Amino acid sequence: MQQPVLTITHAGMKDIARLAEMEKICFPPREAASEDTLAERVRTFPQHFYLLWEDGTLVSFINGFVSDWEVLTDAMFSHPHMHRENGDWQMLFGVNTLPEKRGKGYASRLIRRMQQDTAAQGRKGIILTCKAHRIPFYRRLGFVMDGISSSAHGGALWYQMTWRCDTAGGESFE
Repeated sequence: MQQPVLTITHAGMKDIARLAEMEKICFPPREAASEDTLAERVRTFPQHFYLLWEDGTLVSFINGFVSDWEVLTDAMFSHPHMHRENGDWQMLFGVNTLPEKRGKGYASRLIRRMQQDTAAQGRKGIILTCKAHRIPFYRRLGFVMDGISSSAHGGALWYQMTWRCDTAGGESFE
C-alpha cells in the first residue's frame, strides 16, 4: 500500500468552509467556532493556522493567536483583534482531526510543527486549555499542567497547559 502524501499549509480564505465544517464535526456546538469567527481569525492570523492535508484532503488543523498574556482567556476565542504578532506566547485554541483519521499522529505532527515555529520565532512557548481526558496527550508532547483554567468556554471544565521553548530539551520535531 502506498503511503499517503501529507502536506502542511497555513490557512487562506479559500479554506474557511472546510475549516468550519471540520470544527462542527470535532467540537460540541457550544464549543465550536463559527464560520464567521474562523473567517475573522484567518483574516487576522492566517500564519498561525496549521492545516494537514492527506492526498489533497484536509484531515486535521490547529490554530491560535499570539499574545503577551500567560493565561488563555475566553475572550481570546472570539476576539481575534487581541492577536499581537510580536507577542511572547503562542496560544493554541483548537485541535481538529476528522474522527476517521484520529490515532495516526496527525494532530501531534501539527503541534510539533507549531512548537518548532514558536521556538524559531523566539517566543517563550505555547499555552492551551484542554479537558481532563486530553491531558496525557499533551503531556506526551511536552506540555506541563498549570492547573484549572478560569475558562468557562462552552460550559466545560478546562485545564491550562504550557509548553516552554526553553525546556524543550532540543527535541527533534520531525
